[in-house]
Amino acid sequence: MDREGFVKLAVIGIGLVVLSFFVRGFSQLALGRGVAELLQAPFAIVGFLIVVYLFVRATLDAAGVWEVEA
Repeated sequence: MDREGFVKLAVIGIGLVVLSFFVRGFSQLALGRGVAELLQAPFAIVGFLIVVYLFVRATLDAAGVWEVEA
């Protein structure tokens, strides 16, 4: 993975987490709290997992174990 791909993946991960809040807010207005939580969950989980992966990858890069190419 190069640095450009790393940044794109970070934007996608953070975007998914932010999107999950919008999905929950708007669907809670229209469909109720329980349904809103069910609709929000996939976006939040996938976004969070991407951010956690990138954190681990950046930590391994800083330690010199798994480099992110320039």
